[in-house]
Amino acid sequence: MSKTIAINAGSSSLKWKLFTMPQEDELASGVVERIGLNDSIFTIKYNNGEKYKQVVDIANHEIAVEMLLKQLTELKIINDFNEITGVGHRVVAGGEIFKDSALVTDEVVEQIESLSEFAPLHNPANATGIKVFRKILPDITSVAVFDTSFHQTMPKVNYLYSIPLEYYEKHNARKYGAHGTSHKYVAQKAAEMLEKPIEDLKIITCHLGNGASITAVDGGKSVDTSMGFTPLAGVTMGTRSGDIDASLLPFLMEKEGIESINDMIYILNNESGLKGISGISSDMRDLEDVEDTNERAELALRIFEDRVKKYIGSYAATMNGVDAIVFTAGIGENGPETREKVIDGISFLGVHIDGEKNNVRGKQRIISTDDSKVKVLLIPTDEEVMIARDVQKFSK
Repeated sequence: MSKTIAINAGSSSLKWKLFTMPQEDELASGVVERIGLNDSIFTIKYNNGEKYKQVVDIANHEIAVEMLLKQLTELKIINDFNEITGVGHRVVAGGEIFKDSALVTDEVVEQIESLSEFAPLHNPANATGIKVFRKILPDITSVAVFDTSFHQTMPKVNYLYSIPLEYYEKHNARKYGAHGTSHKYVAQKAAEMLEKPIEDLKIITCHLGNGASITAVDGGKSVDTSMGFTPLAGVTMGTRSGDIDASLLPFLMEKEGIESINDMIYILNNESGLKGISGISSDMRDLEDVEDTNERAELALRIFEDRVKKYIGSYAATMNGVDAIVFTAGIGENGPETREKVIDGISFLGVHIDGEKNNVRGKQRIISTDDSKVKVLLIPTDEEVMIARDVQKFSK
């Protein structure tokens, strides 16, 4: 019986879960926030409700990992480091190099760093997390799990942009997508809940959080997804614009006196979406609290729902049908109003929400009416357990 830790390293954070494998029992989870800043926050949850929290300056990821391993032993979650036999690292961009998860080697680390131009905020941090764990626990199985890998099954007709083909051939300019680990997990779980082989199903998975993406899963494979070359594309998100006419950028830059394209992209990534439309917040809950009295908040909510509906309709056409629609992630799991409005807007597909079943947050269940031709499922995502499973594959 081995223990595997799933790691999601950000530029100033480190999220993790520890599992007993292959049973997939979660032993503990936690996060280290504000790494490199004053008053870093170190949190561990364990023993079905117990919590350890410390606020202390943590200068870098190496110190964060050392603290994590030390506290796992002091809290008796593990007896010693040797109990951890595997570590899986979430990596955002795998480009066209990584079509599946990969056993970490020096070459793999170099390749992850070389792909940083596709995810400049994420890949360097992901690589840092890998290096730190390899230094502290050099002998354990170390696996990189890529957000983009699940989408490598997309056909060219769906991942190529209608720009000169040479740009793809020379610069790999194409759609890569994101949230692949989440989309893969909930699609597989949907097939289990429906008691049908995933190879026989056409599923549309809606990962709706502050970052949001929709994926068409045909026979268990991603055939199209809403995020593009970067996670800026697709549906309206918390602070990201989603799809936009590229010609609007120079127009706005001239009108607003924005001199740098990087500044314009920053606005599209950080000041747009629900936040930009509402002028209030990027958090769906804040907008729902005031939508009856604030027109901009209501407008932001309706635009978000509209963009999700459009992608669902588009992907039903892409697959020439749909058997199931899945909602997951923060908004998808905890937003019954959003789920209801989205499904009500595509009732022409023969899909209908059961109000009573839908009146729930974060619980796995079928929420469509019994007579719906298309089933609607609420499935809490678990990217960490998918990472642990991939580590297990390499540990056999």
